[in-house]
Amino acid sequence: MLEILAPILTVELGLPLASSLLTGMLIGLERELQGKPAGLRTHALVCFAATLLTLAAARQGEWLVVLLPDTQVVSDPTRMAHGILTGIGFLGAGVIFREGASVQGLTTAASLWMTAALGIVYGVGMFGLALVGAVATLIVLVALRLLYSVLPRSSGLHLTIEVKADSGFGAEAIRGLLKAHSFPDQPLSQSYDGDTGIVAFTTSTYSRSMQECDQLADVLKTNPAVLRFTMLLVDDAGARDAAG
Repeated sequence: MLEILAPILTVELGLPLASSLLTGMLIGLERELQGKPAGLRTHALVCFAATLLTLAAARQGEWLVVLLPDTQVVSDPTRMAHGILTGIGFLGAGVIFREGASVQGLTTAASLWMTAALGIVYGVGMFGLALVGAVATLIVLVALRLLYSVLPRSSGLHLTIEVKADSGFGAEAIRGLLKAHSFPDQPLSQSYDGDTGIVAFTTSTYSRSMQECDQLADVLKTNPAVLRFTMLLVDDAGARDAAG
């Protein structure tokens, strides 16, 4: 048993494997604390597997194969790296989903891709580069999240208002209403249904205050000319995954 484990306990193999496992756990812990679908175990396994496969690809001469006499084994670890990152693309796609007008999981998918890349770097023995990458990843996930929480940010708003064509509440009135609630003036499209006599006005704008969005909704609710309206808030993808 000790003879089998002896190669793994060397610095050449043991150090990159242990380092990749620890790095994956640290990145995964941050995702786990944020309640993301890919957390500690997923990131630890991805980083460790990437290192494991890279080490195996770099040591093809040790594989249990029968070669013809005078056969020269040419190893190309970059092909394994390409295969690992391609496979991680499918794994990352599994944590990305759409919720209304927002896309969730982009940051988690990116952290999985970065974790696999760090595993590869550990596997080729570039520990300094891997350490820099690990620290930079944790800074982006943790420090920038804290910075983002204190910075003012805007929320996108996709607004649809339906009114009767003869209500007198038209495009100009809607623009004035949006301006009164500090929404930037944006193109306003409209469609008319001849059968029902309903005009639908649609625009996409943004606001730096959720309170303004709530106030606008209250005004639309009490306006007798408004038959129906829809407000879809489009948060920044990074905020939702940082926000995903």
